[in-house]
Amino acid sequence: MRIPADARDRLAETAAGEGLSLRAYLVRLADSLLTPAERAQRAEQARAVLREWNGYDPSEEEQAELDAELDRRLAEAAAQ
Repeated sequence: MRIPADARDRLAETAAGEGLSLRAYLVRLADSLLTPAERAQRAEQARAVLREWNGYDPSEEEQAELDAELDRRLAEAAAQ
């Protein structure tokens, strides 16, 4: 799969600005990102800490409502 030329050029410019080749920049970027499984694991760890610390233990329904509220607020902020 190829990325659009404008996206590639933007990434290459960003990489060059940091003194890196595009390949090195992409490797560094990939190393800094979490996979969906890693994000889920960290979220569960955070929930465990909160449960232990202050008893906070939202149900799946409450988590879904909180996620929806966060998505709404992020969309609202992006629109401004």
